[in-house]
Amino acid sequence: MFKKTILLFLIAALAGCSSSKPAIATTKKQAALQKPRVASTKKGTYSKPIGKYPTTNNTTEVIQSTSKTVVTSDLINNYVLQFKDIAMGNMQKYGIPASIILAQGILESGAGKGDLALEANNHFGIKCHKDWLGESVRHDDDSSQECFRKYTEASDSYRDHALFLVGKNRYATLFTYEKDDYKAWAKGLRAAGYATDPNYPDKLISYIERYNLHQYDCQVTGKSYTAINKSAPARTSNTKTNSESASGDPNLYEVQKGDTLYSISKKFNVLVDDLKQKNNLSDNSLSVGQKLKVK
Repeated sequence: MFKKTILLFLIAALAGCSSSKPAIATTKKQAALQKPRVASTKKGTYSKPIGKYPTTNNTTEVIQSTSKTVVTSDLINNYVLQFKDIAMGNMQKYGIPASIILAQGILESGAGKGDLALEANNHFGIKCHKDWLGESVRHDDDSSQECFRKYTEASDSYRDHALFLVGKNRYATLFTYEKDDYKAWAKGLRAAGYATDPNYPDKLISYIERYNLHQYDCQVTGKSYTAINKSAPARTSNTKTNSESASGDPNLYEVQKGDTLYSISKKFNVLVDDLKQKNNLSDNSLSVGQKLKVK
């Protein structure tokens, strides 16, 4: 009787252990949800960025180049502020209009948010060609999975863009144009085969005139600049006004009654944060007669 009791107790214990760890069946659908989504290329895989575009109430547009990118006017303005000095430096060194450099950067890179810009720091859609010895990535463009140049930094892409135009015989005609003739340069780039899009010149000219990019050509050449975008005028006249400093310096603005940092930023086509940085301002307060650096 005692042996039967022990045997029954062992059977009950074993049954309890097996029931405490039920098997979990994972369906294929559940397994797929557990794995991060990736996009594949011939070079490997990379995670798709999340929250790629900012949420703003600004005007949005779609830039279609080597990829389709949604941008806002603020995003484009920030891109210009980030790279304008590099563009002006390249204009001085290589003779390419800063306005053209910036407009191509906006268009080809989706204002820095296109796939090639994010994956390869390629801001000008330059393909590998036979003379390229650096890193590369594969990307669909005119054909499937074409070879594009990859750079360590965005500034490397800007430098290579200048060297690319200077070093290719087919672009030699461009350097016979006036250094600040952005319309001739825009049409000449298309004629020389930089892009296959027949509307390429019009797109470049549109960005230059909408965002007043020609002002950076004028800063290099020393010529006066008249804003085309009336909603964001830039100071260009050499005629002294009440808003200029006593020395007549066009780079300074004297605060008038009713002025705010926002209204001044719109007047000179700069960002509020850029104004605050230039003038070491810790807040948005201003005083009448205060001199602000605006360029």
